[in-house]
Amino acid sequence: MSLALPGPWVEQVAGYPADGGPTGADWVREVPRLVAAGLERWGLRVDGAPRTGWTALVVPVRRDDEPYALKVAWPHPEGRLEHLALRHWDGAGAVRLVAAHPADGLLLLERLDADEDLGGVWTDEACAVIGGLLARLGVPAPPQVETLAAYLPPHLERMARRPAVPRRVVERTRGLARELLADPGPGLLLHTDLHYENVLRAPDGRWLAIDPKPLAGHPGFELLPAVRNRSSELGTGASLRWSVRHRLSVLAEAAGIDEDEARAWSLLRAGLETSWATLEGEDAVTLAVALTKALDD
Repeated sequence: MSLALPGPWVEQVAGYPADGGPTGADWVREVPRLVAAGLERWGLRVDGAPRTGWTALVVPVRRDDEPYALKVAWPHPEGRLEHLALRHWDGAGAVRLVAAHPADGLLLLERLDADEDLGGVWTDEACAVIGGLLARLGVPAPPQVETLAAYLPPHLERMARRPAVPRRVVERTRGLARELLADPGPGLLLHTDLHYENVLRAPDGRWLAIDPKPLAGHPGFELLPAVRNRSSELGTGASLRWSVRHRLSVLAEAAGIDEDEARAWSLLRAGLETSWATLEGEDAVTLAVALTKALDD
């Protein structure tokens, strides 16, 4: 099999430093071999051009006459238990996992329409869809999934050491963490990255989540990606504050989450994302700080 990898994607992935596994450069050289191994393991044939994400390649495939998608993902901590989350949901609100070989980062998935996501859907409708999916996905987490209580402290410590993060954001975020983790609520299975492009249309018309980065904890931690993304539509100043609060309200209502709890958890996450944004550049930090202001009283 000859698999042509998209050049810009190869260049992007090749720049990733090792994160608990191979560097992106080492891994991307192995991708054709890994795909070939998946085709042989599950008796598949390629059925179209591959699609790419930040850390994965997805190849349309068929087994006999049945369409599937073969995904191979760069090994990194956030995606380590994707197969476990998908198996746990078993197609209820998320793409159905057909088979997995975690040692090679291989997933065989039902095939969704990669050209139809929520990116072009009216924001209120899209937020209602995402909230409804989160309501379905919020089931008790398997014991192997890391809890928010274990996940957050190292990120909070790094945030405090980054001078580009405003001190008031650091203190507000750490205070919220102490308050919210004192009573973290039910240990539900969280997708944690459910934004507009991570929801695709199934052949039967359903919207389904893809690409989870699972954690266990309170569902309020789930909402910020849909609040933040499509940021050019948020406006500025008072308009941004209204848009952020409105999106959060629509999401919380559809997901069945108390709005005050949703805002507190979203503000905590917005603080963390301010810290992460310092690795991306000034514009990312400016947006993250604006989100914290919009969510706070």
